[in-house]
Amino acid sequence: MADPLMPKGTAIWLVENTALTFDQIADFCGMHKLEVQGIADGEVGIGMLGLDPVANGQLDTEEIERCVADPTARLNVKTSENPAPVKRTKGPRYVPLSKRQDKPDGIAYLLRYYPELSDAQISKLIGTTKPTINAIRDRTHWNSSQIQPRDPVTIGLCRQMDLDEATEKGRKAGRKPAENTTAPISADLIPQEEPAVPSRIPDWMADVRIGGSGGNDT
Repeated sequence: MADPLMPKGTAIWLVENTALTFDQIADFCGMHKLEVQGIADGEVGIGMLGLDPVANGQLDTEEIERCVADPTARLNVKTSENPAPVKRTKGPRYVPLSKRQDKPDGIAYLLRYYPELSDAQISKLIGTTKPTINAIRDRTHWNSSQIQPRDPVTIGLCRQMDLDEATEKGRKAGRKPAENTTAPISADLIPQEEPAVPSRIPDWMADVRIGGSGGNDT
């Protein structure tokens, strides 16, 4: 099934205006369920306007109601007679000087919400280098403390069409989010409990003189 036009904008509208499940919206828009959940949580697509798929002829109201009533059902996009959008010709990605300071934020966003993208795809989308991507991923970038993940489409670093195309290629290549990327805590770093100190002298030591007998009492 072909993805709708502007999948992220469509997903935002569906999250805000319907009772569809995250799985249904993700399947219809060709997105990951966690990304749709990020939209609902206000972490993804900040400042991006939703696109009404009913108004632009991609969905019928009856189709939405059918899937709301049955959470296991899947939305079917309507066929469109509009010509396919023209793809950007291949070539180096030019980013205006005023936008280049936003690149680390865009890279951090893609690393967090698009784990199916390879470093080469991120480099092409943002116009950056693999060492920079690795530095942001490992938090060794010189400005790591100031980096805030932001949608590269919203801040003008790449087009939604290019991001959707790269994401689809990444999914077809079988790249998925890691199950658990948290390293186990070393046993040496876990504080050890100190032995408890007796609160009083045991009864059997009550009659023992400290430092020897010291002579007879008179």
